[in-house]
Amino acid sequence: MSDRYVFEYALLRVVPRIERGECVNAGVLVYCRPRSFVAARTHLDEARLLALDPKADVPGVRAALRAVEGVCAGGDAAGQAARDDAGRRFRWLVAPRSTILQPGPVHTGLTADPAAEAERLLESLVLVR
Repeated sequence: MSDRYVFEYALLRVVPRIERGECVNAGVLVYCRPRSFVAARTHLDEARLLALDPKADVPGVRAALRAVEGVCAGGDAAGQAARDDAGRRFRWLVAPRSTILQPGPVHTGLTADPAAEAERLLESLVLVR
């Protein structure tokens, strides 16, 4: 049996009109401390977002999602967080700060492959098929 590691994850939700409380799942954040792994997998269903708010700032939401992916990737793409370790970048990303792109609650699980887990969570929680 392969080694399994504790990991944490949170959904990224787009809330185009905070007063209505409606949201569209647009990504997942996955963090695995034992593997020093942090990643975001995103997908914006533009039609679903525009169904909630026809005036939604789609380019702005896409830019915010790309920024989250950049922070997870580290390096120059992470901006000021470039020198932070994976855990600090994850904690910074799951801290509530935006009225439009919001992290959901943090959940935990076990996985042998955090990258594959990120893909599985994207498939099961974000992509509508």
